[in-house]
Amino acid sequence: MRNKITKYYPILILLTLIGCIDTSQKPETWVFLMAGQSNMAGRGVVESQDTITDSRIFSINQEGELILAKEPLHFYEPNRAGLDCGLSFGEKIISNTPEHISVLMIPTAVGNSSIRQWIDNDTCRNVVLLSNFEEKMTIGKNHGKIKGILWHQGESDDGENELLNYKDNLKELISKFRNLGDNPSLPILIGELGSFSVDNDNWQKINQTIHEYSQTDSRCYVISTSDLKDKGDQIHFNSEGQRAMGERFANKILEIFQY
Repeated sequence: MRNKITKYYPILILLTLIGCIDTSQKPETWVFLMAGQSNMAGRGVVESQDTITDSRIFSINQEGELILAKEPLHFYEPNRAGLDCGLSFGEKIISNTPEHISVLMIPTAVGNSSIRQWIDNDTCRNVVLLSNFEEKMTIGKNHGKIKGILWHQGESDDGENELLNYKDNLKELISKFRNLGDNPSLPILIGELGSFSVDNDNWQKINQTIHEYSQTDSRCYVISTSDLKDKGDQIHFNSEGQRAMGERFANKILEIFQY
């Protein structure tokens, strides 16, 4: 029996050892990849509530090993690491799903990355973006089922030339993500840029483009952020905003999968 569990349910072993799952139920692990730039990587202040682990919420460390999730989840920019939306997302999911469902949040976002860098598999801050995403998606597949991708990006593409191509670039990148996930209908959840930029007109043009694209893709969903606040730099969401965004991403997933 142990060999069978080890072969088919990698996460079950850890869950069983810490006594938090009924092994009479078939375990499910919902895997989500977090991708984009700094507002997905997280720049909020990590507070004590963000470091409390739960036996049903997992992430990975820099070596790709499974760990219980606590903030900060992203590790690619250690000098900039902060609170992202991943833990609040996971908490919302597990509080509204049966106990045999666990969540694995996989960080892949890198600050300052443009959408074209993702498409072209360029290096940003020492991370080869799409290759790293593919590697992390493979880890996710080994532990559960890829249920969706959380994307927040666009601040690096608010120039006039970049705006002209953003919709086509978004379509191309989403196609690449779904191909890597072996799922042409994989849900893609996109967070709006904030409403607090000094260059707000162009940020809102990005948001308009995101909404326009979502009208052409029935498995693409846009998460509103217009009421969320920045951390004082007019670029990054504050901690409260990050937690709220995670809950909004989760509410959409629960709606999609009817929990």
